[in-house]
Amino acid sequence: MYLLFGLMLATACAPIYVTHDYEKTVDFNNYKSYNYYADIETGMSQLDDKRLFKALDDALQNRGYTLSESPDFFIDIKTSEFQQARGNTVGVGVGSAGRNGGGGISIGLPIGQSQLGRQIVFEFVDEDGIGLIWQAVSESDYRPNATPEKRETQFIAIVEKVLKKFPPETN
Repeated sequence: MYLLFGLMLATACAPIYVTHDYEKTVDFNNYKSYNYYADIETGMSQLDDKRLFKALDDALQNRGYTLSESPDFFIDIKTSEFQQARGNTVGVGVGSAGRNGGGGISIGLPIGQSQLGRQIVFEFVDEDGIGLIWQAVSESDYRPNATPEKRETQFIAIVEKVLKKFPPETN
């Protein structure tokens, strides 16, 4: 129990950025069931797919949605990896000031190694004529050598942050 809490706390400290968008004319109260596209290609390993789908299933079912063979909406997931920009730099400057002149040079030197990031796009689609109804795009650190437990914990944290605004509050 303490180990899981510790893992969740450590993962929660890594930033997860999420943006949301949705079709504003849709009444999300009409959606009660979901399923995944049969030909879904996430771009991740089968093991990571299982971890992500389990985290998503658990979170959606805890919110009252049901996995169904004839769903109200389908879920598509795509991922991509990217090199994250290094945020820390050291500035080195040289300057001169004299009677009627001046000049200077400044250089930012990156500190540390660049890190991998992963973008996961979640799309909820109503195939009964509406099409895409809701989308969330998450970006977070990605460590390909992470343990299975850390990967699972990270997927849980990503899904919780992604679903924080689902269903959207509509007027």
